[in-house]
Amino acid sequence: MADGLRTGAVPVHRPHPRTVWWRARYRVVPWWLRITVVYVLARIVTGALLMGFASIQAANSFTLQHPKYLSFASIWDGAWYRVIATSGYPSTLPIDAAGHVTENAWAFMPAYPFLVRGLMLLTGGSFELVAVSVSLLTGWGAALVFRRLMGRFLDPARATFATVLFCVAPVSVMFQVAYAEAMGLFLLLVALLLLVQRRFWTMLPVVLLLGMTRPTGLAFALLMVLFVGVWVVRPAWVREPAAPTLRQLVPPAVVAVVSGVVGLAWPAIAWAMTGVPRAYTDTELAWRSSYIGWKDLVPFAPWVQGFGWWFRQPAGTVLLVVVLVGFAFFVAMPAARRINLELRLWSVAYLVYLLAVFFPQSSTWRILLPIAPLLGIVALPRSRLYRVVVVVLCVVLQWVWLYYCWWVDGYDWTPP
Repeated sequence: MADGLRTGAVPVHRPHPRTVWWRARYRVVPWWLRITVVYVLARIVTGALLMGFASIQAANSFTLQHPKYLSFASIWDGAWYRVIATSGYPSTLPIDAAGHVTENAWAFMPAYPFLVRGLMLLTGGSFELVAVSVSLLTGWGAALVFRRLMGRFLDPARATFATVLFCVAPVSVMFQVAYAEAMGLFLLLVALLLLVQRRFWTMLPVVLLLGMTRPTGLAFALLMVLFVGVWVVRPAWVREPAAPTLRQLVPPAVVAVVSGVVGLAWPAIAWAMTGVPRAYTDTELAWRSSYIGWKDLVPFAPWVQGFGWWFRQPAGTVLLVVVLVGFAFFVAMPAARRINLELRLWSVAYLVYLLAVFFPQSSTWRILLPIAPLLGIVALPRSRLYRVVVVVLCVVLQWVWLYYCWWVDGYDWTPP
């Protein structure tokens, strides 16, 4: 009697021939083309959501009523980047009646608007067209590098699903608006990939440009310090085969120093150009003054102040502790060890940096984009139902984010 018909034998499940055919065709498609298709489809979905809000957008300080896509995609910080791309930075800081520095262009790093300016001169295109195009292209590049990075430690299916989540994340609209986030995330992922590959000297120009695109220089310097420290101490849970020699420690140490210097360079440039020593920090403080008034920047105080403002005390402090403990548990749990230590160290370093200087408010979700490598942990479960639910939830949260943060509805106190 044939094995498949033997009494008590478990029938062998054979997939449908059409399923086999599609799987075979899928496997021959280059990985970068698969990710490109995912990215394009994700941008179409997000673009449709944006246009839905544009169709009901009333006239406001940024646009006319029912603006077209490029106009609607260039509001909020996009208006500041337009100012920088067309007029540069002010040599005199704006001051209110009480003598406080008010919101101005010095809060924004120069690499993105200067690149947009150069391409505007080269192509004759408008700010809106060039700025959104740069974001779309660098977002595409970020998705491709993200897949390469995930592929270093996850199997192909999980690495691809992590990239799907990257492309449809609740704040993935940043990949198609006039913000520097897409360019900054592309450079960050390149730097992290080079770190995983131990190509320290190649990291230097990337880190320099990254530090002039988004304020991540000090966070990346802390990452390199943590990396060197772990490499030297080599705890039992670290897979480094041998202790580093002094010669091996020099390149990552140089990257740490360079990143720290570039992290301090922009405040120094703002000081030199305006003659005000605290030009950059006072400018940043202007954005939180509408919440907590004018206060000096005290490291690690902003999150206590912010949670106290949002949730009142002592509930704010209790909730902050819960959030931090939850984050620590997430990056330390056994499943998290499936992704490289460097990526978890980066997430810790970046969060420490945010705790030190950032005031939590409605743009917090966008500011958290750099910890996107943790999506590798979210992508670990293989359940199809789980994956479908997570993707749908991400798209729904895109709508929620756009409703509360992007769409201008009268007096809007939740800028993206």
